[in-house]
Amino acid sequence: MEPRILPPHRLDLAGHRRRNGVVPWVAYHGDDGRDRLIAAVEAAGLRGGGSPTATKLRAARATHSIVVATGCEGDPLSRKDVALLALSPHHVLDGLQLAAHAIGAAEAVLRVHVGGPALPSVTAALGERDDRVPVRVVAVPRRDVTGETAFVRGRPALVSDVETLAQLASVVLLGPHHYRASRTELVTVTGAVRRPGVVEVAAGTSLAGVLDAAGGEAEPVQAVLAGGTWTADLGAGRPGIAAVHALPARDCGLEYTARMLAFLAADPARQSGPGMAGPPSIVADFAEPACRLPLPPGHGAARLVASALRVFDADVRAHRAGGRCRVPAGVA
Repeated sequence: MEPRILPPHRLDLAGHRRRNGVVPWVAYHGDDGRDRLIAAVEAAGLRGGGSPTATKLRAARATHSIVVATGCEGDPLSRKDVALLALSPHHVLDGLQLAAHAIGAAEAVLRVHVGGPALPSVTAALGERDDRVPVRVVAVPRRDVTGETAFVRGRPALVSDVETLAQLASVVLLGPHHYRASRTELVTVTGAVRRPGVVEVAAGTSLAGVLDAAGGEAEPVQAVLAGGTWTADLGAGRPGIAAVHALPARDCGLEYTARMLAFLAADPARQSGPGMAGPPSIVADFAEPACRLPLPPGHGAARLVASALRVFDADVRAHRAGGRCRVPAGVA
């Protein structure tokens, strides 16, 4: 069976089942079946949002629970959720139904962005299915990655991104041991590569391997932005990264970082995690690389800035000398 979750073109329900198989619901009937399902997820080692998915499933298992699936990218450079929902919506919906069954939920919510290709694809996919748990699709404005708790209203809930749900479906369709041996991840690749876009790579693939999956370097690359931090070590493996930006050697890493911070600081959602920019004043502060930024070490912007000052030390020295180091860089 083909272990990959991202097909080359959109699959309807029949195409999805030919490619991936049919969920064996009979194996997970009743409370014992729910226990077996969660045990399979645990055996597969599936994680979402940094936590074991099996632990989250057990914590949310209760009467009147709800599943909230988010297809709204948390990383501003990422497009993997859109690609997954546009090309393989039934993989996500299978995982959503399995998650709902595991926790005993009678309701599920799927959040997508307004105006993108995910919404019509998901709407069409739901029309092809006859699922046990109804799925309510909620379209939200772009750059809105918050608001999951608004759907919960104090109820026990499982909140999951759509890729984790697709991976959950793969665990069941492949079996936990085969899944673990063949697991793949989706990564959005931008910058100096020959084929920018969403690629699917084996879990643990090095950053150099991720760039190769996007056609390789289109020109010399000096560093990559991955997981909210800059690195020049392309041999490192970075599991769970949503997006990678390959910065050309001709561009200034400090100027690109300043533009990224300005872009994020303008976000009214003030999203947390690696993408969080913090107060808009950080952009003005970053324009003077020698200054000390008043941010705690664990803050997403602090990690981004600290990595930029470390990786682009030569650019820091050039800016301190009062000149421009390279050609100005735009954001993605």
